[in-house]
Amino acid sequence: MGRIVIACYRPKLGKESELEELTKTHHDRLLSEELVTKRKPIVMRATDGSIVEVFEWKSKEAIEQAHTNEKVKKMWGEYAEVCEYVKPIDIDEFQQLFSEFEPIDEP
Repeated sequence: MGRIVIACYRPKLGKESELEELTKTHHDRLLSEELVTKRKPIVMRATDGSIVEVFEWKSKEAIEQAHTNEKVKKMWGEYAEVCEYVKPIDIDEFQQLFSEFEPIDEP
């Protein structure tokens, strides 16, 4: 059974465009490793520049497999160079009953 997740990335100073470009390839890279479903992710930007991504892992086991997958670990290293991971609660929009974001077109 799939697992929907919300991932939040806050760009490091001057790394906004690199983060956006990396996020546009995120799902396809996980899909090539057969870790996520074909369900298209929703990618959006918060007012503070953070990027919020909603996507579906294939299963809880797929999430665990990602932690030992060399290609995924390499990709996570690329993310570490351009952003920090933040909790949804640390993004102002999630404090609202109805959270609004700017959509980011998928690749």
